Amino acid sequence: MAKNIAEQIVEMLENANVTRIYAVTGDSLNHLNIAVKKSSIQWIHVRHEEVGAYAAAAEAELDGFAVCAGSCGPGHVHLINGVYEAHRSHIPMLVIASTIPSEEMGMDYFQETNTIKLFDDCSYYNQMITRPEQVQRTVQTAIQHAISKKGVAVIGLPGDVSELEAEEATTSAQIFKTNPVIRPSDDELKKLAALINENKKVTLYCGVGAAEASAEVIELSRLLKAPVGYSFRGKMAIQPNNPNEVGLTGLLGFPSAYHAMHEADVVILLGTDFPYQKFMPVKNKIVQIDESPERLGRRAKLELGLAGDVKQTIMALLPMLQEKTDTDFLNEQLALYEKVKDSQLEYVKDFGKEDAIQPEYVAHTLDKLAKKDAIFTVDTGMCCVWGARFITGTGERKMLGSFNHGSMANAMPMAIGASLAHPDKQIIAMCGDGGLSMLLGDMATIFQYKLPIKLIVFNNRTLGMVKLEMEVGGMPDNETDMINPDFALVAQAMGYPGKNIHKPEDVENAIKECLDYNGPYLLNIFTNPNALALPPKIEFDQVLGMTKSMAQLMLGGKMDEALETIKSNYKHMKGLL
Repeated sequence: MAKNIAEQIVEMLENANVTRIYAVTGDSLNHLNIAVKKSSIQWIHVRHEEVGAYAAAAEAELDGFAVCAGSCGPGHVHLINGVYEAHRSHIPMLVIASTIPSEEMGMDYFQETNTIKLFDDCSYYNQMITRPEQVQRTVQTAIQHAISKKGVAVIGLPGDVSELEAEEATTSAQIFKTNPVIRPSDDELKKLAALINENKKVTLYCGVGAAEASAEVIELSRLLKAPVGYSFRGKMAIQPNNPNEVGLTGLLGFPSAYHAMHEADVVILLGTDFPYQKFMPVKNKIVQIDESPERLGRRAKLELGLAGDVKQTIMALLPMLQEKTDTDFLNEQLALYEKVKDSQLEYVKDFGKEDAIQPEYVAHTLDKLAKKDAIFTVDTGMCCVWGARFITGTGERKMLGSFNHGSMANAMPMAIGASLAHPDKQIIAMCGDGGLSMLLGDMATIFQYKLPIKLIVFNNRTLGMVKLEMEVGGMPDNETDMINPDFALVAQAMGYPGKNIHKPEDVENAIKECLDYNGPYLLNIFTNPNALALPPKIEFDQVLGMTKSMAQLMLGGKMDEALETIKSNYKHMKGLL
C-alpha cells in the first residue's frame, strides 16, 4: 500500500534523527499522529502547545534540533510563544502547523489561521505544502534552514493534504549538517593584534557564541593578563576552570565584571549580542567578533568588527600577540571579584526567617547539592537572578532559560524537553510561583511520562521582578501579589511527592531529599517576597525612584512592608558602594 504524505514526512524526520514530536493532537494533525505511531518517533502529548514548543526548544538547544507541532487555529496560536523563544535564541527547531482543508482557505472557516502571517516574525523559513510534489523539497529545505541559520522553520500542512498519496521528488532528501571554518582575514587579524599589542589593559567579554572556545578564551586571557566577563548564556561554558573570570555584567550581574569592562583600554566582545547598552562602556576601544556579521556594531561603537567563529579566530590570532607581563589591572579586577563574592555570601550566612527564606541561600544550597553535570532550567524573573549569581558552572552543567525572549513560565516546560532528551541527567527546574502557575497543567505531563524532574519553587507570593521594576520607577508595586494554591498538594494530586518548606533550617535536608528521590518531586519553598535583585550599576534616578516608592508605601500605611524591603536588601546596597 502506498504511503501518504504524513507518512512521507515522518520518514524524512526519522532520517534526520528526530526521536520525538511535542504536540497536542487533533483534527488536522491526526494523520501525522498516526504516521508517528507507526514509526520510531515518540509523540509527546503535552497539555498545552506552548509547553511543547518550549520543551522542543530545550531539546534542540541541548542536542541540535527538535520538532513540535500544533493543529489548526488555537493550536498555532498556543505554539507561538515557545516558537518565538526558540527563534530569538537561535535554536534549530521545526514547527509543523497542520491547518484547515485546503479548499476552505480564505473562506473564514472554523479555526482558520494564516500560518504564513502568523509565524512570519519568528521563523527563517515558513511555507505551506499544498501538493504532493512539494513535500520532500519543502521538508528538506525547512530542516536545512533551521540547522544552517540556527532558528525556526515552519511547515503549514492542511489536513486533507496530509492524507494524499506521496510522490518522490527528484531533489535531495538528505539533510546536510555543515561545519565550515569561518574566521577573519589575515589582514583583519593583524589589525586586531596591533590594537591589542599597543594597549595595556584588555578585558574579554564572552557570550554563548564562545561556548565551544572555553580553552581558547582561557589561553587568550592568560597571554593578555585579561579579566574575563560573560553573559548569562555564556556562563556555564566560560566560568569553569577559568582563573581570570570576574562574573557577569548586565541586569543580573556583578559590579566586578562591569568595572573590568569600563576600566579597560580595550574590550573584546566574543560571541555575544549583549542587549543592554547602559552596561556597555563608551570611553574605551571595543572590538566585536561574531559569526553573524549583521550583529556587528548594533550594541556599541566599535573600533573593529570582525566576522568569525570565536574558537577559530582566537586560534589564528594567538601567534600574532605579544604576551603581556603587567598583571596589575588583572589583579585589581580579581580582587574586586573576590570582594563581590564575599558580599554575595552574606545571605548564605543570614538565611532569613520563617516564610521569608532568603532565595540566595536556597540557590546556594541547591548549587552545593546538585550533581556536577546537572541541567538547570530557570524561570524568567528573580529565578534568573539567583541562577545567574549562585549556580556554578562546572564544565558539565547546562542552564536553559528564556534569556532572549524573556517569557514567564519556561522553566517547567524546558525541563520536560531536557529530561526526555537526557534521561540520565539530573534535571532541576528553578520555578517562580508566577511562572509555574501560568502553565500548571503540564505538571501532569511530567507524571504521565514518569520524568524524574525536580521542581524547586521559589515561592515569594509576588511577581518579584515586576515589583522591582515598579519600585525603581518610583511607583509602589500594585497587583503584583500572587494568591497561590498549595503547590505541594497540587504535585500530590498530579501523582508525585510535594513538600512545603517554611523554615530556613529545613532547606538543606529538604533539597537533599528532593534530589535523591527516584522520580518527579516538587519542593515549594516560601522565600522572602522583599528580596530584590539589584543590578551592578545603580543610576541616580533608580535610587530616587526606590526612595519615592518606599515613601509612598509608608504614607499609604504599609510601613512594615517598606521596612522589610529595606532590611532585606541593605547588604546589596553595601556591596554596591
